[in-house]
Amino acid sequence: MFQIFKEHRHKWRQILLLAQTELRKTYKGALLGIGWALVKPLLTLFVYWFAFEFGIRAGGSTGGVSRFTFMLVGFVPWFFMSDAILMGSKSIRANKQYVVKMKFPVSTIVTFTLISRLYVHFMLLVPMFAYLWLTGFPPTVYMLQLPIYMVLMFVFFEALTWSTATMSAFSMDFLNLVNSIMTCLFWLSGILWDASSMGIKWLKYLMYANPITYVVDSYRYSLIYNKWFFIESPARTALFLAELVAVSLLGMYNYKRLRKQLPDVL
Repeated sequence: MFQIFKEHRHKWRQILLLAQTELRKTYKGALLGIGWALVKPLLTLFVYWFAFEFGIRAGGSTGGVSRFTFMLVGFVPWFFMSDAILMGSKSIRANKQYVVKMKFPVSTIVTFTLISRLYVHFMLLVPMFAYLWLTGFPPTVYMLQLPIYMVLMFVFFEALTWSTATMSAFSMDFLNLVNSIMTCLFWLSGILWDASSMGIKWLKYLMYANPITYVVDSYRYSLIYNKWFFIESPARTALFLAELVAVSLLGMYNYKRLRKQLPDVL
């Protein structure tokens, strides 16, 4: 941890500039530029809105709110988390010039990659807030807890990427494995359905142990259920924090073990 802090110290301005560069580089040459970062998520949301409002169980509800509203609040953090896992895992391999030619602090590569996706997350929050307000979910005091869960979400996936990015740099098989499990994570993380409605108790508790489900539910409690999530579910919060510590320790171990070998491998 000391090594990672040392690599980030006095480099935050550079990290933020690199995050903006990373975002522009992703959509370089496109007429809309970074506008494409919003097009895909918005089109995905439109398809789900159309399917569930006019097709599958049209007009139904989940958790006491319309099915699309329920899904919308789950999809917005999911877009960040999926990008953090996928793009974070290949961040070192995709930016190997910083490691091989410049001896750039490796852990900061992960950071500016995730910050670039956080910019997109902030952009998606704007249409989400507008839709919620127009459909009867105006801002409330419970929204004050949302920044806390945003920070927890970012820190968790930053720590996770300390492991996945370094291991993916060593093995394309590991990177392909990460890509392969994303669909499973989507369907098993309560993005489209309410984990608390599961009838099998042990399976419901297993779903509660999923950190992605925790983040998604924290957004829903903050924006549509109007409850203090850490008060309603203190055990889930404690479990998530324990998982955060475990993932951080594993990430630090893998980073320390593999960092010095990365220039040779890349």
